Amino acid sequence: MPRHFARHGAFLAWLIFTALGLSGCSLFNLPADNRAPQAGTVRPGPGPAIVPPPVETPPIETNPSATPSTPGLPPLAGSIKVAVLLPLSGPNGGLGRAMLDAAQMALFDSGGEALQLVPRDTKGEPAAAAAAAKAAIDEGARLIIGPLLRGEVETVKPVARAANVPVLAFSTDARLAGDGTYIFGFLPSQEIARVVGFARAQGRSRIAALIPKNRYGDLAVAALREAADATGARLGRIEIYDPAAPDFSAAVRHFAAGADDFDALLLPEGGNRLKALAPLLPYYHIDPAKVKFLGTGLWDDASLDTEPALAGGWYAAPTPAARTEFEKRYSDLYHRAPPRLASLAYDAVALAGALTRLPAGASFAEATLTNPGGFNGLDGLFRLRPDGLVERGLAVIEIHRTGPVIADPAPESFQGVGF
Repeated sequence: MPRHFARHGAFLAWLIFTALGLSGCSLFNLPADNRAPQAGTVRPGPGPAIVPPPVETPPIETNPSATPSTPGLPPLAGSIKVAVLLPLSGPNGGLGRAMLDAAQMALFDSGGEALQLVPRDTKGEPAAAAAAAKAAIDEGARLIIGPLLRGEVETVKPVARAANVPVLAFSTDARLAGDGTYIFGFLPSQEIARVVGFARAQGRSRIAALIPKNRYGDLAVAALREAADATGARLGRIEIYDPAAPDFSAAVRHFAAGADDFDALLLPEGGNRLKALAPLLPYYHIDPAKVKFLGTGLWDDASLDTEPALAGGWYAAPTPAARTEFEKRYSDLYHRAPPRLASLAYDAVALAGALTRLPAGASFAEATLTNPGGFNGLDGLFRLRPDGLVERGLAVIEIHRTGPVIADPAPESFQGVGF
């Protein structure tokens, strides 16, 4: 066992999944047997306990300890099976297997004796995902974590709904939320609202955008319009480009030639495409010293810190600090760096583990899942809303060559924050 795992395990266990605000707290301790988790269906060893809130903490209205089990299902007791639907083969098989590794880390850290993961391969195909969901439910799964892709979620949702089994899906498509399906992925609408609100508070009032012609770009445009309306910002030119183009020079040149006066520019792009796009902006006289570049969670990528054109840019994302320890542990255990989405799998399983160890008994009922006080995970503060969307407490982060700098911290609780 790596020394790093043992040395830092207690700290991570303390950090993960404390219910915030009026929801009380959930304190985790690592099991004494600190062996690395193995692949396949997992039953954890001796698990942590949820510590009930202090006596002086008033209960919330939807206190999980008073919440009944999901209607139509017998009470959760004994071995509680949770399906994990991921593409373990096919084009996204590497990502799916890495997310499953993270899920098993969470089970090992905080699952407890009752929780059993039931991994199933969706192959990245809608029909296979639906079949995997049905098989897991027939095997007794009481909660589904995953799947990953929008098409998979579309086919899993009615299968789970018919069995009254809730779903924590990793999609970012808000249209799939509701009827027992919770969209657990990072939502660009919330990230854009957060970063535009911060930019507006810093005096940036005229916002333009370079938008990829894809589903993510469509979501970004809609979110930008809503954020501008909410903050009183004025929208400038919105240029749509082909993200599959071998060269973005023509699109940036056309945008720069026709752009009106603006002091902020939204770039909802990431990875190699953003690295190809960003240097073209100053080349075509869009000066980052005068125009503040704004991004989404796709900018939450350490490789972008060395891109000079993005230096000083702002994006909204979970605070990186809580995730750092997880990334080190993951690398020690599996000898590779975790993909960015691995923390989602960890948090989803850690949440399931927390809800199986409530003082009044395990519950995946709607009122338990949608506890308004929320939870704190690797990706910071979050709560599941009754409409099926996840609400996250996001920080605004500024890009620097030496690493991300918090420009505006994430909220510490949801008190005073409405839906």
